[in-house]
Amino acid sequence: MPLLVMKFGGTSVADLSRIRRAAERVSDNVTNGYNIIVVVSAMAGKTNELIASVTGTSAVYDAREYDAIVSTGENITAGLMALTLQDMSIPARSWQGWQVPINTSMVHASARIESIPIENISRKFTDGMRVAVVSGFQGLSAEGRITTLGRGGSDTTAVALAAAFNAEQCQIYTDVSGVYTTDPRICSKARKLDRIAYEEMLELASLGAKILQTRSIELAMRYHVNLRVMSSFDENHDVHGTLVCDEEKDMENKVVAGVAYSRDEAKLTLTSVADRPGIAAIIFGALGDVGVNVDMIVQNISEDGRTDMTFSCPTNQLPLAQKALDAIKFGGKLNYSELLTDVDVAKVSVVGIGMRSHTGVAAKMFKVLSEEGINIKVITTSEIKISVLIDRKYMELAVQILHHAFGLDAVENNSVKSH
Repeated sequence: MPLLVMKFGGTSVADLSRIRRAAERVSDNVTNGYNIIVVVSAMAGKTNELIASVTGTSAVYDAREYDAIVSTGENITAGLMALTLQDMSIPARSWQGWQVPINTSMVHASARIESIPIENISRKFTDGMRVAVVSGFQGLSAEGRITTLGRGGSDTTAVALAAAFNAEQCQIYTDVSGVYTTDPRICSKARKLDRIAYEEMLELASLGAKILQTRSIELAMRYHVNLRVMSSFDENHDVHGTLVCDEEKDMENKVVAGVAYSRDEAKLTLTSVADRPGIAAIIFGALGDVGVNVDMIVQNISEDGRTDMTFSCPTNQLPLAQKALDAIKFGGKLNYSELLTDVDVAKVSVVGIGMRSHTGVAAKMFKVLSEEGINIKVITTSEIKISVLIDRKYMELAVQILHHAFGLDAVENNSVKSH
């Protein structure tokens, strides 16, 4: 029989009624002749509750035990989903990560999937099982310990299973009906995209759009997984959603595919840094060693052998960054005058593969922002994206005016409702 992978996020399985609603969608596909691998997240809020229990024991804890504890939320959901399907007379059973097995690296809390043997689940399908309900987010290390894949890791579990089993499609069910040109809560004229290229989706996800985990998109792109984002709350059981796929020629007709934002950004500036070879390596090496995710970087023109270095990072990593920079200063590895920080900033980005073949996108973006009196603090670009750091108070306005300027607004009679 053909195979589908269906993944349900935490809000889609938040209680027994929602689990049953999800099971009904699974049942529809079983009736249509498919074998199904269902991947489930923990019920909404459960993982945070488990993390709080771990951190309540000690500020410093064994990461292996952390994984053993926080992975249990998915196990509960998987069991409840299997029981619900059985109540609907569908042959189903639950599978924990180690039972599949989903083999991973030994980096606890952020393990990477290394292999997925398909024999165990395939044998059960041959024996008459129609639905395998797999606990997302978890795997098994070479040491025989439970591992987790990081927040949002159930997306990666689903895509990896779809690739391993050569599934016809991997369907990601969320609380929105697909991928939008921007957040409908900020821009009422945002519209759902029928299709989006893997590269565009990857950029949007990494820039703040929280529809899919970035690693899941990377996997889908590498293995050409037919990936579709859908709503689990659509009463009409819309089967379209948004297809995330390989780039197609007509996609370039629209220069910008979407506008993304991240409000939790911090800007740091090191003033009067020595302008000589190796300084950047010292600064960003120290930040990388403590896990600070540096994004935008700007170095000013040197004067008298000194320069200023500005960069951004997530707000919650600011204390780590400050501690690392203090350590290299007082350790004699780096001399600078001041460390200036600004947490009242946000990042706004425009993304589109059409930028490869169209000029003037940056000029248009900067002009639109300047006409509204929005000052740009930092700029960074790639082949298919332009990001700017601005004052946070202007973030929503910037998203709205850029969405309109690049022709992304929905027509009035087809506007998207907020979710």
